[in-house]
Amino acid sequence: MSTLEIKGLRAAVAGKEILTGIDLTVRRGEVHAVMGPNGAGKSTLSAVIMGKPGYEVLGGTVTLDGEDMLALPTWQRAVRGLHLVMQYPTEVPGVHVDEVLAEALAARGRDVSALGDIIRTEAGRINFDADLVARALNVDFSGGEKKRNETLQLGVLAPRFAVLDELDSGLDIDALRDCARRVEAATHESNLGVLAITHYVRLLEELKPDAVHILVAGRIVKSGGPELADVLERDGYAAFA
Repeated sequence: MSTLEIKGLRAAVAGKEILTGIDLTVRRGEVHAVMGPNGAGKSTLSAVIMGKPGYEVLGGTVTLDGEDMLALPTWQRAVRGLHLVMQYPTEVPGVHVDEVLAEALAARGRDVSALGDIIRTEAGRINFDADLVARALNVDFSGGEKKRNETLQLGVLAPRFAVLDELDSGLDIDALRDCARRVEAATHESNLGVLAITHYVRLLEELKPDAVHILVAGRIVKSGGPELADVLERDGYAAFA
């Protein structure tokens, strides 16, 4: 079974160590939730997995089916099957959403002749205005439109593993439900493996986790089943400090 494996991962930003040794294994079709307070290192984890500039890896490994992801530039990690849904999607003036998707599919050696139909289908599944794909990427999009656009891209590209960096941030109830349900469906339809980074249990009401991990001060202090999220909701992060 295809596996994303993180072992002993340590990383720093501006000379300060943020991740102090992360161990996680996610298999295709599984949903793993990583929860923790502000400053715990959740977004740093997503950034290091995808190779965002400005982060220094101090030790450990990130492998996809045994291949070293840390040795690859970001675009090659994406081609291999990793996908990041960003907490704060970037605006790219002059570059249209459909152009980005066409280039991304071509880089993966996939046919783009039916891209328009695929986009319309995916847009319909998450109540996203398909006409927005002919506009500049995320420019003048609302917060909800940006997150629906991120989810649309995930649906079109059909990666092997997705890292969701606070997909629920800034979403109203309807948008959260639409996006989370699409990701959950992908775990069954295309065997998507998910590493979902979030503060709140509400995301996990729609995106059903197989495991929940509590990240505090750069390390995982507790792992368990979905019931761990309920404990966190009741007792807060202080119980795991």
